[in-house]
Amino acid sequence: MKISSEVMDMNQVKIPNGDEKVTVELTVKELLALAGHKFPLDKGIEISARKKLNEALEDTYRIQ
Repeated sequence: MKISSEVMDMNQVKIPNGDEKVTVELTVKELLALAGHKFPLDKGIEISARKKLNEALEDTYRIQ
């Protein structure tokens, strides 16, 4: 089976400062939600955690 040359190995992707550490403050519930734990009575937990991650990326790399 041949893999298309368009498929790129993640080790070949160039990300400026890709090894730089970024700190994001999450609650334990938010961390669990990102790790895959389900909170059926509070769907906003994972949304809140993802927003925090996106904000950290935007602040760090000035992504718009």
